[in-house]
Amino acid sequence: MKVLSRINSQSTFITSLLSILLGMLIGAIMMVVAGYDPIAAYNALFVSALVQPYDLGETLRTITPLILTGLAVALAFRTGLFNIGVEGQFIVGQLVAIIVGLKLNLPPVLHAFVAVIAGGLAGAVWGLVPGLLKATRGVHEVIISIMMNFIALYLSNALVFHWLSNGADSTPKIMDSASLRIDAVSQMFGGARLHFGLILAILAAFVMYVLVWRTRLGYELRAVGHNPLAAEYAGMSVKRNIILSMMFSGAFAGLAGAGEALGTSGYLAIQPAFTGIGFDGIAVALLGASTPLGVVLASVLFGILTYGGGNMQFEAGVPFEVIRVVFAAIILFVAANVTGRLMGKFSRNKGGDKRA
Repeated sequence: MKVLSRINSQSTFITSLLSILLGMLIGAIMMVVAGYDPIAAYNALFVSALVQPYDLGETLRTITPLILTGLAVALAFRTGLFNIGVEGQFIVGQLVAIIVGLKLNLPPVLHAFVAVIAGGLAGAVWGLVPGLLKATRGVHEVIISIMMNFIALYLSNALVFHWLSNGADSTPKIMDSASLRIDAVSQMFGGARLHFGLILAILAAFVMYVLVWRTRLGYELRAVGHNPLAAEYAGMSVKRNIILSMMFSGAFAGLAGAGEALGTSGYLAIQPAFTGIGFDGIAVALLGASTPLGVVLASVLFGILTYGGGNMQFEAGVPFEVIRVVFAAIILFVAANVTGRLMGKFSRNKGGDKRA
């Protein structure tokens, strides 16, 4: 079993790597057709994201919420669920964390801790609704979670405008005691908005690994994801595991929102549209094969592309939309398993040549 698991892991890694390369190749072809130099563009992308201390710090900051939203989607995938509501759970995590940061007066460290936990709990509650309806009424989680996204967005905007800011477009800054910023670390990276959320994200990846692969509950979650009927026949509560899966997933998303609110911005503004971070978590989970380590590595790649892509636009003159096309191409190859099929066909042909 361990040998088969190792082979599957290696195959998944190679498939993801080839998908990344093919996606970047598609982007390079687009640049050539549009009259841009792909070598200069990709050089500007990676250099601008990794070389200077400030840019490296901002890249790490960009990676942070992607890890948590990727874990949120990956955990739901493991239970056979598609939590497309991570975006809404991210938004309510932001909202509740800001409320705690503004309205409660607590000592430093404790204030930030309470705000982060509150954001995670808010995300869990927001994930509870589609999980409960899925488990008890059979309503598809995709439909409910999509609607919950819009409810979260407009609820957040209404509370910001009517309560938290008294008619302004954004809330005041949170109290310093609730901030996740680490000034000493920020100064090391040239004033980048690096914050404690990165450590939180790494810890969350470890927690997901232990939960899913080292506990009885995790075994049940995976069993329900593989075959709900067999899991129920074995005495497992399918309904309970569906609800818990969506709540754990929502908690990760809520933590991502709390980290961004308390560490990156320090306030919450009216949002005309979705942030997109929750939806990027879907791509991260797919590329990372819904494993904690894979999610972290995929987040690193997407964080580099996201932050470096913005600088690439200024340094090489290549539109940022090209990077979004690279994202889409990578996920297309992963979802369609094109590279895996090509590898399988190559292996069969190679085996046939040997037999001949």
